[in-house]
Parts: sequence; structure tokens; C-alpha cells
Amino acid sequence: MRHRMQIFIAIVFGLLLFGTARAGATFVQTPYAAPKVVFDFFLDDPAKMGAALYWIRALALALSEEPYEFNPETVKVVIHGTEVVTLAKKNEERYKDDVERMRYYADLGVEFKVCVVAMDDYGYNLEGMQDFVQVVPSGPAELVHWQHQGYAVITPQIMDKKFSIESIR
Repeated sequence: MRHRMQIFIAIVFGLLLFGTARAGATFVQTPYAAPKVVFDFFLDDPAKMGAALYWIRALALALSEEPYEFNPETVKVVIHGTEVVTLAKKNEERYKDDVERMRYYADLGVEFKVCVVAMDDYGYNLEGMQDFVQVVPSGPAELVHWQHQGYAVITPQIMDKKFSIESIR
């Protein structure tokens, strides 16, 4: 009798723990309250600029839906790594897709701020940069400034893609 009771308890416990069917995930509508963001772009390879721009897209797409009120003017992008080359007019054809995406975001109100030190390191001047670029005295100082204004700093982590989505799905 005791053995039968242990089996019964094990079965009931198993059903409670593992269930016969589990529900799917739950969507949570987080109450984001007018986020202000400064993106810190300091990439080791300008080819990663497209992936970094997807971080802006992810923010904008989510906050463009009800019940949120996305304001692109509360998004700043500080550029102070190798990706500065993507904003040079002389490289526009090479980085055409990235430039078009940045111009699109800039037209919405996103500000792209380039560190003058990085710009100088690469041999660029004001006239050689895209017209939507704002050149600032220092990338790190710019990040500190906006953080003191209540902006959250997001530094995109761009990893080398080793797998296709299909292969790991």
C-alpha cells in the first residue's frame, strides 16, 4: 500500500511539475516613460555600423507603437570609433546603405554627433562629413554630458555572426 501511495504522489508531483501541456509566453506591456537615449558607437570595424544601427531601429519600432509616444529627438548617437569613416562624404558610395539609414533617422530628428578627435585621427574635416553630422569636441565628454541630462547610455554590442538564424532556430 505504501509503495502504491509513493507512485501516486510521484505521478501527481510529475503532472504538477511538468504538466501535460504548458502555456506559451506572456507579453508584458512595460510602461516605458519617454525614454531619452544616447547611443555610444565605438566600433572596431566600420562594417559593423549596419548592425549598430539596428539598435536604433529596435528602440524606434518598439516605442512607435501604442501606448508609447516615441520622440526621435530624444535619441543621440555619439560616434568616436572606426565607424567615423562611414560618415565621410568620400566614402558615401562604399557605405551607401548605412548613410541612407542614418540620413533617414536624422530626418526624423535623431542627432548623429561625431567626435572631432576621431574625425581628425582619420584625416577628415567639417566639409568632408555628411551634412546631417554634428561635430563635437569629445565623444566621451559628449556621453557624460547627455548622461547628466538624464539620457541613458546604450553601447551596442556587435558580435561576429557565426550562425545563421535558420541553423540555430
